[in-house]
Amino acid sequence: MTVNSARQQGDAQGQGDEDRLRRPSRQRSLQLGELRLTYIPDGEVGLLARGWLPDSTEQDWGDTFSAYVNEAGYLTAGIGGLLVEHGERALLIDVGYGPKSDPAIPDFPVGPTHGGALLDNLARAGRTPEEIEAVAFTHLHTDHIGWAWHPAPGSDRPAFTRAEYLVAQAEWAGRDQLHGHGTSPEILAVLAPKVRTVADGEEIFPGVRVRPSAGHTPGHVAYEITSGGRRVIVLGDALHTPVQIARPDWPSAPDVDRAQSARARRELVSALLEPGTIGFGVHFADVVFGEVRDHGDGPAWHPIEG
Repeated sequence: MTVNSARQQGDAQGQGDEDRLRRPSRQRSLQLGELRLTYIPDGEVGLLARGWLPDSTEQDWGDTFSAYVNEAGYLTAGIGGLLVEHGERALLIDVGYGPKSDPAIPDFPVGPTHGGALLDNLARAGRTPEEIEAVAFTHLHTDHIGWAWHPAPGSDRPAFTRAEYLVAQAEWAGRDQLHGHGTSPEILAVLAPKVRTVADGEEIFPGVRVRPSAGHTPGHVAYEITSGGRRVIVLGDALHTPVQIARPDWPSAPDVDRAQSARARRELVSALLEPGTIGFGVHFADVVFGEVRDHGDGPAWHPIEG
């Protein structure tokens, strides 16, 4: 890649605001035909660039991708969920970290992590937890399932009392492999009574279908959302940063199957290059909605306003 991705991002917005690449996203919305999509922030985490993307080099972060890292070498990753609304109906895809904070993980490239804002931001979007008919998970890591298992403030129960929990069949079958990533048997026991497993290609909500993208976890999935002649692909943790659009060969440190995750990223980037396609990257700093374009020097993420 010869053109600075961050410069392309600024050019795409006409403002050259590289600060967006180093701060967590605000609440952003997109109208897609009959559907309204809204990013609901919960918190943030810093990912040490060299450690999180172990195939990268100091030169990569000092040159081509320098705009993505802060002075300490961390990528900013927002944590939250995507609200999908169809009339009175509402679905959430992932639900953040929950009302908790944790310090950096020793010997692992994860900085301090905190959540807690999702319910307040959901209210700002005009929804209560009781109105969410289902929570669909891209995978079962703790920064995506927090509000589904952690008791809500002032309660002894999780917030989404009326929602069923939609989990890919392969992810639920391989859930024991996630214990080392913080998804403990105790957490899984809270989820289990509400879990309904879903199949590849299944429509789980009007216009929302399951797209397999395993590799980060055993049954990681993306979601394709189609309405009004356009589609949005919800990337989950198949890609953690827009940098991986340009470098889909770079695995993320926690990927359970790096070859499989690389195949998933390449397939997703190819799909994002198709006309009428938008991506949603939950961890993509303040550029969560974007298009992928290739001007001859490789694919790059171009944010769209939301």
